[in-house]
Amino acid sequence: MVRRKLVRADDPPDRRFMRLALRLARRGEGRVEPNPMVGCVLVQGGEVVGRGWHRRFGGPHAEVLALRQAGAKARGATAYVTLEPCNYFGKTPPCTEALIRAGVRRVVCAAIDPNPRVSGRGLKRLIEAGIDASVGLGADEGAELIAPFRTLTLMHRPYVIAKWAQSLDGKIASASGESKWLSGEASRRQVHELRARVDAILVGIGTVLRDDPLLTARDVAVRRIARRIVLDSRLRIPLRSRLVSSIAAAPLLVATSRASAAGAKAAKLRRLGADVLTLPERSGRLHLRPLLRHLGSLSATRLLVEGGSAVLSSFFAGGWVDEACVYVAPMLMGQGAAPGPLDARRETRLKSALRPRRVEWGVCGEDRVCRMRLA
Repeated sequence: MVRRKLVRADDPPDRRFMRLALRLARRGEGRVEPNPMVGCVLVQGGEVVGRGWHRRFGGPHAEVLALRQAGAKARGATAYVTLEPCNYFGKTPPCTEALIRAGVRRVVCAAIDPNPRVSGRGLKRLIEAGIDASVGLGADEGAELIAPFRTLTLMHRPYVIAKWAQSLDGKIASASGESKWLSGEASRRQVHELRARVDAILVGIGTVLRDDPLLTARDVAVRRIARRIVLDSRLRIPLRSRLVSSIAAAPLLVATSRASAAGAKAAKLRRLGADVLTLPERSGRLHLRPLLRHLGSLSATRLLVEGGSAVLSSFFAGGWVDEACVYVAPMLMGQGAAPGPLDARRETRLKSALRPRRVEWGVCGEDRVCRMRLA
């Protein structure tokens, strides 16, 4: 393993160029998965001479595109890359060799590649070639950028985003179960933008029976067609539901128990084009770990969980929620039977409370948005 040299964090030009590389990397969101988002900026004499980002899965990497733009100006330049350059032949040649051949003098990386095939070997190769290679500038932003890729690579499951809307007093629906619409129009549009960039969207059968949702991204630029997933141990999903009727437009996976998967309704769902996945049961509920592993085997990078209290609580209880996105509406629902997002989570001590690693607050129309990083 290469010894990792931290870049001085008080160097304003370095910080500025790395921020640019990080912004460029995000342009690939929804197009490069299951690969990571990566950005690269080449700087010569204080001026940007090349920039690139990984634009699509299987396409040229960020470093290659930046080098193409820079041409001969890459010789002696500094490359700011959000992720350690790869050093092996995959769908494209190794970026380390491209940087070496171009005569780049210095390479500054934000994060080490978690892929065991790289993980420090790319930096080591650059250093062996006489390039001043370092890692650590923009480390937090770089780690956040590749969090879904890291989760899929190391844990073999998708990065899980839990999403819900709630009132100021923490209720996700009225006592009668009414939840349309807690959040405002701007927040709902933002959710559609999120749906357009994930690989799968999951709800419980209660949401399907109550709302008959489509779970598709609408009125936004769609970069990925998400697989819709329903947790339905007794196969209560209506065959005429909008989810089933729209299978031709977006895949549908129904996760159910062993007994239900062997029944006539499961056979009908399969004939209609749905995937029916058998999951083991624990304490009367479907066990979710095999589902996450199944999605990992399909290279699903991000899973958006939009379920109610029971579904959200199950994911939190399993320790599988990596990020939570909460839309807080300016209304008070009151106590009583009105449900909260984690009512099924039975913790009685403050020390057992979930404490996010990072919290960001924003404004979306009339709502407040809280984004929490838990992993």
